[in-house]
Amino acid sequence: MFIINRPVVLTWTVAVVRSCVTDPLSEVVQMLRPHGVFSKRISAAGAWGVRYTAFGRPGFSVVLEGSCRLAVDNEPEIVLEQGDFVLLPTTPAFEMSGFHDVEPVSMDPHQMTEDDLDVDYSDGAEPEVRILGGSFVFDSPDAALLSSLLPTVVHVRGVERFEALVSLVADEALQDRPGRALVLTRLVEILLVEALRTTVTPQTPPGLLRGLADRKLAPVIHRIHERVDKPWTVAQLATVATLSRSAFYERFTRQIGMPPMEYSMAWRMAVARGLLRHDDLGIVEVGRRVGYGSASAFSTAFSRYTGESPRAYARRTARGQLNAPRLEAV
Repeated sequence: MFIINRPVVLTWTVAVVRSCVTDPLSEVVQMLRPHGVFSKRISAAGAWGVRYTAFGRPGFSVVLEGSCRLAVDNEPEIVLEQGDFVLLPTTPAFEMSGFHDVEPVSMDPHQMTEDDLDVDYSDGAEPEVRILGGSFVFDSPDAALLSSLLPTVVHVRGVERFEALVSLVADEALQDRPGRALVLTRLVEILLVEALRTTVTPQTPPGLLRGLADRKLAPVIHRIHERVDKPWTVAQLATVATLSRSAFYERFTRQIGMPPMEYSMAWRMAVARGLLRHDDLGIVEVGRRVGYGSASAFSTAFSRYTGESPRAYARRTARGQLNAPRLEAV
């Protein structure tokens, strides 16, 4: 579990690519293509508890009023207070309850529908806690990317930007104004981006965010992202990091969780999948944009990495039959 209880300020190298300002974190969020949020309001009082089975998708909770307990499987129990934001990148099984010992009600998040907008565990009493909970909907098979960037539980408290956003979410969630669903979707998407930003610290588990917090590695990650078409070598990237090859390789692998060439390949393939899904480009052009001089070279690399040819992948995604593949790297 990773807890944020103070603002974090970082300076990142800014790369200019295709005549616009970009950074790896923005690219990752854009790659995920968040297009919706499923949310519901939860009210409770007295002795209550609910246990959710594992969901496998990014989930969140915002405490609008009051406080409660949260126990995520294999993680320390925490007490959530008003204004807290919790992000579960893969949403394992967890229990949420008041402060009395009770047998929790079992819930399967896979069975919930958009019609289940409100859940009330107050038994007619005045609610002691109000929570907005739900999950993100991504238009990408790379949604598993999120789980490689963050720890199992991200608990944000006392960060000024979050407090303002949570206040807006609370105001919107507790009212039934026209456009409520759309406004909540946009606000919670912003909370997701802020959670990603805020967790970039040296204490973050190995992954992209930890690499971005490393002043030696951040420029390297930016170079890999801004020049996805370049066949980088360890020696070239070590020069960018101003480290020896051995020191760079060890530091990159320790901070990111994989060797530099594996990360470069993983990002190249993620970009290729995005182009094949969403752009009307031929195989040759997609291959060229991610650094391959011929369609055959690109097809061979793509097939080896994903288990299917670029053409088959493009046809499958066009038919809307995409199943999320296992993300091997980033």
